[in-house]
Amino acid sequence: MGQRGNSTINDVARLANVSKKTVSRVINKSSHLSDKTRSHVEKIIADIGYVPNPQARALALRHNFIIAVIHDNPNAQFLVSVQNGMLEGIKGSDYGLMVQPVNRNSPTIADEIKNFLERHRPYGVLLLPPISDNDELAELCASYGTRYVRMASIELDAPEHIVTSNDRAAVEEAVTYLIEEGHENIALIEGPKGFISAAERRAGYEQAMAKAKLPVTKDMITPGAYTFESGYEAGVSILDADKKPTAIFVANDEMAIGVMIAARERNINIPDDLSIIGFDDTPLSSHVWPPLTTVRWPINAMAKSAAERLIAEKQNVPSKDVFLSSALIKRGSVAKIIKV
Repeated sequence: MGQRGNSTINDVARLANVSKKTVSRVINKSSHLSDKTRSHVEKIIADIGYVPNPQARALALRHNFIIAVIHDNPNAQFLVSVQNGMLEGIKGSDYGLMVQPVNRNSPTIADEIKNFLERHRPYGVLLLPPISDNDELAELCASYGTRYVRMASIELDAPEHIVTSNDRAAVEEAVTYLIEEGHENIALIEGPKGFISAAERRAGYEQAMAKAKLPVTKDMITPGAYTFESGYEAGVSILDADKKPTAIFVANDEMAIGVMIAARERNINIPDDLSIIGFDDTPLSSHVWPPLTTVRWPINAMAKSAAERLIAEKQNVPSKDVFLSSALIKRGSVAKIIKV
């Protein structure tokens, strides 16, 4: 018998008095075994400290154990939350996580992802927004037999290939909350052009304003890039204008915190002089002062659901977690307008 930690599959088979094929089936969690045989072999594996060779397992199963996240997203905190959710989803399994950045504006993006799939042969792929908006890239994954799930703000695909949330309705609720607090001049700092999430969040803002019969002029909407720097720059532009809003809805938390810094530099008090709402509910949103009112986007839960679907034995079983709802989190960055 091999030493503990250096044992082989032959040692396990001999001690368990079964074939190597049976041991392999136990390791690979085959259903074609009795509970008695499985328990017996698993005990031998534990007793002698046998560790299966991942390369050998990959060859036996004809796939490796890589789950990849493919993204082009400037929001670092968003990526951290996605990774944490994915790691929760694969915890206790044999799968590992790989993160692959790409440039969505590159004319060769399809070739780059094709080369990635050929080189690494991931078992499954999570496509993050805005990459997930691209049907061609999803079809490319399917053509390689690679399981894929798309995270998005709307339903872009069949249930087994999508996790989504209600960005538009959540933003409408957030802006309606500002209106109920007496705000009428509400500015928007939107996300990057070409992002479905940015379009959905802008639509939610416009719907809330329209329902309240409040005008939305061109100068009330400022572009952003989902980064702290772009939020700061947008905040400077808005707060240095002659006509300042009493409230700003910002399409993500990183930009919202940039606006808060711009306001503080100008001695504009939040929330007494300016109310701000963000989107995402990243950890920083509750650590700034005042704590940021925001829309909690269930990033961790969506990523976890995607990972679980990717490694499930049957991916084509629709999940109850295809849709996960966002929620408004009220904190200290919004104040009521007191009309005299």
